[in-house]
Amino acid sequence: MQDEIKVWLEDIEKAINEINEFLPEPRNFLEFEKDLKTKRAVERNIEIIGEAMNRILSIEPNIEISGSRKIVDTRNRIIHGYDSVSDDVIWLIVNRYLPVLQKEIIEINKEI
Repeated sequence: MQDEIKVWLEDIEKAINEINEFLPEPRNFLEFEKDLKTKRAVERNIEIIGEAMNRILSIEPNIEISGSRKIVDTRNRIIHGYDSVSDDVIWLIVNRYLPVLQKEIIEINKEI
């Protein structure tokens, strides 16, 4: 695996870790919804994850990361359709999809 991909995988892992730091357990949607700074920080990290994934896919389109194309699409939606991204969608991504992505990234990093 190319060194660039390793760096981008590390960027994804760092962004997920930052999101988890911004949203400590127990997570509370109502608190998240009222906290503009945290929402923007989480969105920014999702953008970073999507951009890193886009770069990975440009070099290694068959990488085994579930939903990799959707990750890039989400990044594009946040950046270009910022007014159509709801707090509910961000919350769903953070709580349902990022834990899966984090496990996959950890496994890939073990293999390289």
